Amino acid sequence: MAPEAVSFDRHPDSYRHWRLRVDGPIAWLDLDVDSGGGIRPGYELKLNSYDLGVDIELYDATQRLRFSHPEVRAVVVGSAKDKVFCAGANIRMLAASPHEWKVNFCKFTNETRNGFEDASEHSGQTYLAAVNGTCAGGGYEIALACEKILLVDDNSSTVALPEVPLLGVLPGTGGLTRVVDKRHVRKDRADVFATRPDGVKGRTAVEWGLVDEIVPRRDFAETVRERALEAARASARPEGATGIDLPPLDRTVTEDGLRYQNVSARFDRGTGVATITVLGPRDPSDPRETGAASWLLALTRELDDLILRLRTNEPGLGTWLLCSEGEADAVRAHEDLVLHADHWLCNEIVHYYKRVLKRLDVTSRSLVALIEPGSCFTGVLLELALACDRQYMLDGPPIDDEASEDRASLVLTEANFGTFPMGNGLSRLDSRFYGDPGQVEKLRAEIGRPLSPSDADELGMVTMAPDDLDWEDEIRIALEGRASLSPDALTGMEANHRFVGPETIETKIFGRLSAWQNWIFTRPNASGEEGALRRYGTGQKAVFDRKRV
Repeated sequence: MAPEAVSFDRHPDSYRHWRLRVDGPIAWLDLDVDSGGGIRPGYELKLNSYDLGVDIELYDATQRLRFSHPEVRAVVVGSAKDKVFCAGANIRMLAASPHEWKVNFCKFTNETRNGFEDASEHSGQTYLAAVNGTCAGGGYEIALACEKILLVDDNSSTVALPEVPLLGVLPGTGGLTRVVDKRHVRKDRADVFATRPDGVKGRTAVEWGLVDEIVPRRDFAETVRERALEAARASARPEGATGIDLPPLDRTVTEDGLRYQNVSARFDRGTGVATITVLGPRDPSDPRETGAASWLLALTRELDDLILRLRTNEPGLGTWLLCSEGEADAVRAHEDLVLHADHWLCNEIVHYYKRVLKRLDVTSRSLVALIEPGSCFTGVLLELALACDRQYMLDGPPIDDEASEDRASLVLTEANFGTFPMGNGLSRLDSRFYGDPGQVEKLRAEIGRPLSPSDADELGMVTMAPDDLDWEDEIRIALEGRASLSPDALTGMEANHRFVGPETIETKIFGRLSAWQNWIFTRPNASGEEGALRRYGTGQKAVFDRKRV
């Protein structure tokens, strides 16, 4: 029997693994894992270890803190269990899971940790880790995503990244990268640290830069509160603002697709294609008045949910076609309301949409934009098309209405010039024309002008602009060609092409660390019958193939 589809719907009232408490400017987010509450059967979540279900709750909590609690300026991530902070990703779960589940799980946890840092940088909500005991693997990676780490000084509490010595794999959630790139730990000490199964404690952890402060247990709670209040006082988060509720999404699920208010997906399992259509605003209302019902926020929540569901539940749909329907002027009018409002809620919407675009950027699917008459790839929605690996634009009337005078167009706005940077820190236009800044400046002169198919083709904005006689054949040939290629090779190729230019913590995590981890996960040294991941906890030592490759 096929496993039940994973849902990402959560609410603090029904969390099984996290306790969320808001006290004025501070939110307390305590991990208290229900060991019998795994999202799949077959393992126990001992020692506050986590699986996908635990992390879905964490993601939900971070979202609600940003939208429903503008009064919160500091978030303390701690543990509700005595003398254990978190043992990281559950090893039994990893050992028993199929490869695509492990990879998807790691990608989602990485995106959630990146969300901590995004909140600290752009939302005035500083994350602090209050480590009250053993903190290993993914547990330490949660702490590393925070801006400050406080560790109980009791001669037994440690931080550790034991994946290499104990499991034969890498820390999967940015641990190695953040140790050297974010906390600036010397590479020789980082090498020692990442190969010690017992971790580092006390003054050595502070001296090496692995934590910021050690505190005696008797003073721990009060010191953590003082540090959180210090962070809160430094925040530019608005005073007196009222948050908005994030109601459950209105979603219809069928065998052949998903439908929301502003987004839909139609599945063709025979060809492995999902056709995703986003709708432009019918009512470009001001989000300060309509909250979660306003178009861009509602669209972003639905698109986020759709991407997560497709990635987790539909791995066989390897090509996503992205389409849009609506009025370009309405998109631009709503975009102007959000981008120029100088309001905390609009700021949150912009950064949420940015994070969802980044989620699309790192999705291991072939992404193709279809730009046809009636579409509205303008400004914020044009970013969706630019996120795709290819863009096809119909140069002619709608396929089903030859007499129509309607023609496809693209419209650039200021939003396409840096409002929604990719993980490499560049706009999608800068990435598209990397090494040719003159072309990006040339496009600035086109802001607001509807670009015809020939204009868009000449300016390099589309891959191809077939006329209506060739359109269906060109699209069919492109999709059939994609379906004939190795999905593994496509994943590597697409990720390589999408992230040109400078490296950042995000590109190192998703492009380098994750890629290595994916390979290491499938190697016998990790996942073979005698591999370290499979033998962990059995009392048997792993048997390694000693050839270095």
